[in-house]
Amino acid sequence: MSSIRNMTAGRPGTLIFSFALPLMIGNLFQQFYTVADAMIVGQVLGVQAIAAVGATEWMIWLMIGMIQGFTQGFSIQTAQKFGADEQTALRNVVANSVFLSAVLAALMLLLGQLCVLPVLRVLNTPPAVFAAAAGYMRTIFWGVPVTMAYNLFAAILRALGDGKTPLQAMVFAAVTNIGLDLLFVAVLGTGVTGAAAATVIAQLLAGVLCYIRIRHIEILKMTRADLTLRRQTGLRLLGLGFPMAFQNAVISVGGMIVQTVVNRFGVLFLAGFTATNKLYGMLEVAATSYGFAVTTYTGQNLGAGRINRIRQGYRSALWIALLTSLAIAAVMIAGGRPILSCFVSGTPAEVKETLAVACHYLFIMSICLPILYYLHITRSCIQGMGNTVLPMVSGISEFVMRTGTALLLPLVLGQEGIFYAEVLAWFGADVVLFFSYLRCTHRLDRYGSVSEKRGIN
Repeated sequence: MSSIRNMTAGRPGTLIFSFALPLMIGNLFQQFYTVADAMIVGQVLGVQAIAAVGATEWMIWLMIGMIQGFTQGFSIQTAQKFGADEQTALRNVVANSVFLSAVLAALMLLLGQLCVLPVLRVLNTPPAVFAAAAGYMRTIFWGVPVTMAYNLFAAILRALGDGKTPLQAMVFAAVTNIGLDLLFVAVLGTGVTGAAAATVIAQLLAGVLCYIRIRHIEILKMTRADLTLRRQTGLRLLGLGFPMAFQNAVISVGGMIVQTVVNRFGVLFLAGFTATNKLYGMLEVAATSYGFAVTTYTGQNLGAGRINRIRQGYRSALWIALLTSLAIAAVMIAGGRPILSCFVSGTPAEVKETLAVACHYLFIMSICLPILYYLHITRSCIQGMGNTVLPMVSGISEFVMRTGTALLLPLVLGQEGIFYAEVLAWFGADVVLFFSYLRCTHRLDRYGSVSEKRGIN
């Protein structure tokens, strides 16, 4: 019980930062083993192998994004019931979340395996990396139930204010993943498929550790009555989870459209673009962690009927996030090239061309990083209020900006145009989120009573 945290009392900024910090460290370890994957693949197997992994990124993110969308949506109800101290309802929400997640995992596993080859063809995947990309995707998709389980258990723990257990699980998984990468890729010679298998096994271990922690939380000790599948609860959970999953899916489809454009510029451009995208998670890691903290903070305070604290927490989180983004941008601009060089091997000419692409793209994303951090904080606050529809609309705006930029700017600027697709997508989402936040807080001010505990619709 000691790791569970009630965020309905205390200084908002301190609560959000202290809750986000272990999540940040855990996410850093997760990104570290993702980066280690790319480094080991790039250094051991060469430029074509890293290009093969890059060719699959957006399709894999489509699947993972939908999984995270559903599980994060389910956890909003968990946070609200915990904040309201409705323990019976809390247990029933968790039980229904587990059932829905199991059904969704089975459907997504089947769909993913059926779509591997058609999607790679649609994405104009270069023939030189097609077979390796297909093997990598299939292995990752066989692990969909594992990914779903880990994300659900971690989301439940975060909703209860426990950021430490997901951190511990991720540290253990990171160490395991790197060891398995070296074994499978460098020693056994299993290629990029071995790197994918290492990722799935590591996430399985992380999920098991989170599950063990949940089993020891007293207020989640289930009775037979708690396991009842309730239609109203299930529909409410899907009503929260589906818009978030759809939002991530739309963003991913936009990314795949960008990928089709990137693939046309050849293997070296694709490898450089992929190297920077592998660092994207490092750029975003603090934003994601603050976002989880803000969602939990907002959900618990809404559940407790403490409406005034929501605005206070949002303002504090926004300042902390923007300052963090500036610090990360400075580090990446100053030291990004040595990091990127770890992903690339080949002839001197290949390395030079690949790094030129990677460094230029990293610089553009770094200077625009505050735009991304505003996006995460604002979107997470709105989702914590129980409104997942308006963030979905922001995802559609992100899709329009990303795809429009990717399809049109290269016609004018050549390959230079593709570098701006991501940052303009962030900006497009921010415009929608700015007005969405005003709308939601206006409704809170107007209907700020205990009757609003169930969220803003």
